[in-house]
Amino acid sequence: ILFKQAKVFVKHFCLFFCASTLERVCCFFFEKMEEKRMKTLGYYNGKFGELDEMSIPMNDRVCWFGDGVYDAGLSRNYKIFALNEHIDRLFNSAGLLDIKVPVTKAELADLLQEMVNKMDTGNLFVYYQVTRGTGMRNHVFPEGKANLWIMLKPAEIADGTKPIKLITAEDTRFFHCNIKTLNLIPSVMAAEKAKRAGAEECVFYRPGKRITECAHSNCHIIKDGKLITAPTDNLILPGIVRAHLIKACKKLEIPVSETPYTLDEMFDADEVLVTSSSKLCMYANELDGKPVGGKAPELLEKIRKEIMDEFMTATN
Repeated sequence: ILFKQAKVFVKHFCLFFCASTLERVCCFFFEKMEEKRMKTLGYYNGKFGELDEMSIPMNDRVCWFGDGVYDAGLSRNYKIFALNEHIDRLFNSAGLLDIKVPVTKAELADLLQEMVNKMDTGNLFVYYQVTRGTGMRNHVFPEGKANLWIMLKPAEIADGTKPIKLITAEDTRFFHCNIKTLNLIPSVMAAEKAKRAGAEECVFYRPGKRITECAHSNCHIIKDGKLITAPTDNLILPGIVRAHLIKACKKLEIPVSETPYTLDEMFDADEVLVTSSSKLCMYANELDGKPVGGKAPELLEKIRKEIMDEFMTATN
């Protein structure tokens, strides 16, 4: 044991005195990562570590204004599902807010995969965000580059066979819901409201009882053999799994209508579906304490199975 420890010491000693600064830091970090697989992993502008060991400067714009965008998805068997679609959405969100992502799409994809490979499990929640930069508190944009954050933690995906409970709340968010920003207070409050009510999600509605989406999911209904989902305007996030749901329905020759629908129509629906990048496809059997859905179980199961099969095949 002592001999092995001595070899490691000598090797690292040589690295530190025979290589460039960047090379030796990278070599040391990744060799240490090989020695110990990570339970969680964080990244901030080139710095890596366990999440509880990471720190950020107070002058990061996220601290003062929540000034940034994010995206996230699942990894299974060390393979990140729909990665390019998520990265495209991140760059689109950043572009809509005039934030320049400090890496290319290909560089970000490589970095995320490299980090996933260092974890002690390949079943993960993979989260990443870009904040506008760092500077003294001032509403106008700072000079300098944006900041890149990454967070990995273990996550197991449910198969969507168990129903969930939903509640509703008025949608009081702003009119840029199509941008995946870090300003999530209404969603945080709604998620806590759902938890206290013994529900898994909170469905938002606008004036006229138009359904938009959930606190951290998209929602949809099935009526008379047709999938109805809110259009991708500025009132909802264009969900990645929402897109895969539409793709699955078209493959199964199930008609799809991307049109607004109301809370009354959700109560009257044959089935109520909820999709997200962290939970994939779920269905509800209760809304505000009243039963919903349960009228088209065979069609629901076809859709659920198609989405799960795609995920499992892509991550085998």
